[in-house]
Amino acid sequence: MRSAAWYSRFAKAAAHFCGRPRVFTFAVAIIAVWLVTGPIFGFSDTWQLAVNTGTTIITFLMVFLIQNTQNRDTEAIQLKLDELIRATQGAHNALLDLEELEVGRDGVADVEFAPHRIIITVARVRNP
Repeated sequence: MRSAAWYSRFAKAAAHFCGRPRVFTFAVAIIAVWLVTGPIFGFSDTWQLAVNTGTTIITFLMVFLIQNTQNRDTEAIQLKLDELIRATQGAHNALLDLEELEVGRDGVADVEFAPHRIIITVARVRNP
């Protein structure tokens, strides 16, 4: 659990840092320097490999940061919406944990709103 807390703190800090305009400007500057050095290195394979490797590594790591941020945002939104449903009189609280509805393989969930009830149907899709 300690490693999860460490990663969460690191991911928040890294996402906050990487979202700043200065970091974007720095990335554009690196690409500009790379372009300017092209004629110096004769547009060699090594010159191309340097930027390709760097951008691949950065992209790979950023995917995990973006996913972490999306997961945190989604969880926060779900908690806020759940609280709004609980606080609103006449709201259908059957929908509170709808995102937790488990639908098996090839299953489709359908939610139907009737005047005084909510019907959740899970149907199986058959493969021909």
